[in-house]
Amino acid sequence: MAILKIARMGHPVLLQQCEPIADPTAPEIRRLARDMLETMEDATGAGLAAPQVHVPLRMFVFRVVAGRASEDPEDLSAHNEVLVNPEIEFLTDDRVLRWEGCLSIPGLRAAVPRAPRIRYRALNLDGQLVERVVSGFHAGVVQHENDHLDGILYPMRMQDFSLFGFTEELTRAAQAQFEAEQRAKAGQQ
Repeated sequence: MAILKIARMGHPVLLQQCEPIADPTAPEIRRLARDMLETMEDATGAGLAAPQVHVPLRMFVFRVVAGRASEDPEDLSAHNEVLVNPEIEFLTDDRVLRWEGCLSIPGLRAAVPRAPRIRYRALNLDGQLVERVVSGFHAGVVQHENDHLDGILYPMRMQDFSLFGFTEELTRAAQAQFEAEQRAKAGQQ
């Protein structure tokens, strides 16, 4: 297994429409998936798409650790999933803002509108169909990673750039707002 180099925003591979994978059971696809999972874990990411490691194929890996999933029964936890040739169906016209980061855009985060509930279909590494209806964090991660396969980075989905910034600055601002609210509550008592 190997840690792969992650392409950063500005590299042309991240803007490509990726090619379908003819045989998800092929040894080179299994090897790529293993290396992508190792790379995702090393970078402490929630997901990683093949174009992010300079391979323009329709595959991504992801995980939803139990602490990230919500109380919603469709916000399923997932451990090191691999989806080949995925397709997404939005199950609502609604969109909710979801804070996202990206291994290809290090140090930045933004609030991105995403469908709160989706159905996805894909093949696994055994060539078998995987189909799930998911919501919450799980739905957001799948949409984010699937966008990479179509050459879309999350800033391209944004509608309000005031909700985009460096992670450190956003954290600092949120902490200051929290402290101000706590002081205001204490003053009312």
